[in-house]
Amino acid sequence: MNTASLKVIKTELGRIHPARLAELCLQLARYKKENKELLTYLLFDAFDEKAYIAEVKLLTDEQFSEINKNNSYVAKKSIRKILAMVNKQVKFSGSKQTEVELLLHFCKKLRKQGIPLHANSTLGNLYHRQLLKIDKSLASLHEDLQFDYAGERGLL
Repeated sequence: MNTASLKVIKTELGRIHPARLAELCLQLARYKKENKELLTYLLFDAFDEKAYIAEVKLLTDEQFSEINKNNSYVAKKSIRKILAMVNKQVKFSGSKQTEVELLLHFCKKLRKQGIPLHANSTLGNLYHRQLLKIDKSLASLHEDLQFDYAGERGLL
């Protein structure tokens, strides 16, 4: 079975009755957890990006507070899990500004954990990759926003 192109799907969705469209959305949400999370973002959080960012930052803070720093293996796994959650939230938003804010927050929290990043090559590389992602996203923002976030970026 061949998958239809996005254009074909879009045209077909335009022809469908709204009740049937709602039914299809619910079926899609039942199929996979990530689809349900994306639908939740689009319905409830997309209209207020600042509140969404604050909510994700709060969730990130909670997860960082639960990290077991005594065992480096468990700490690395926890940090990767937090980063995966942050990246998923960034993907839902699709906004470069949201990406910069959330990744800056992640990097700040990682630095404050007291885990020596230079001594642990895996975490050091993870941290530097996030800094590169921040720089890449910063380049696509408006000049005023670049200036604002560049100051925060310089502190890392």
